[in-house]
Amino acid sequence: MNFNTILIVAGEPHSIFLEIFFKSIKKNTFKKPMILIASENLLIKQMKKLNFNFKIKLIEKTNINTKLLKNNCINLINVDYKFTHPFQKISAKSNNYITECFSVALQLISKNKSLSLINGPINKKYFLNGDSLGITEYLAKKNKLMNEVAMLIFNKKLAVSPITTHIPLKSVSKNITTKKIYSHVKLINDFYKKKFKKIPSIAVTGLNPHCESNFKNSEEKSIISPIIKKLKMKKFNVSGPFPADTIFIKNNLKNYDVVIGMYHDQVLAPIKTIFGFDAINITLGLPFLRVSPDHGPNEIMAGKNTSNPKSLIQALKFLDN
Repeated sequence: MNFNTILIVAGEPHSIFLEIFFKSIKKNTFKKPMILIASENLLIKQMKKLNFNFKIKLIEKTNINTKLLKNNCINLINVDYKFTHPFQKISAKSNNYITECFSVALQLISKNKSLSLINGPINKKYFLNGDSLGITEYLAKKNKLMNEVAMLIFNKKLAVSPITTHIPLKSVSKNITTKKIYSHVKLINDFYKKKFKKIPSIAVTGLNPHCESNFKNSEEKSIISPIIKKLKMKKFNVSGPFPADTIFIKNNLKNYDVVIGMYHDQVLAPIKTIFGFDAINITLGLPFLRVSPDHGPNEIMAGKNTSNPKSLIQALKFLDN
């Protein structure tokens, strides 16, 4: 994983992202050069509104010489975007702009394997509009890797990964399969081996409360327990299924690097309670390394200059190592 340059797609233009980006590069020094993909006009207007002052170096999107990039300024690929106010209400009006930003990034990555990607948050209601479940799935679809990626919410002390992501609870049981669980465990295992040179200890939760069900053939019995047994036979360091209401007790957590849950909030709610903003979202299975802050666009706080940049700082530090 030798990534030399960090591409940053600013995401939703009227979110808190540029604010936390300004705060991140003002307070920290990073070794690897960064290229921001955003609107120059919006960048200048938000910088002025938030009382930051950085030099901007425009970069041609078709001809990047990473050796000439420096981090004493903002290296910017400008994507045109028309707006009336730098912090106007989030709407579908920014969809084409966000799409173009991602398109520029993915084209550059396809030509240069030394690039990694950070993206700012987007509003799923407007940007994805039911076409994808989230940016994890959006990028998987763009790379023709549907059902072959995994979301990992990472902190060096503990990471979590949901088998299903942004789907209704009523649909979760229908989308849990032995194939998905096996793929998740393998992706996580391969990632830890490459990045940290270690075999991760992985805990898998059940789906039902206390891993029990009144039905004769619960998901624990028919899907989760059999695939865990198979994974153990193949020498993966995996255990479970564990009841989700107790796996996050401190005495349990000290034994595991990763907890895999069956649905989004089953594992994301606990890790956000434990670590707050000190975690990042990593997409496993893509042909490049994609990381994002583990929070949304937070329209309510946009323009107030009170947002916490910790998750973005952790994402930048993770890629900077």
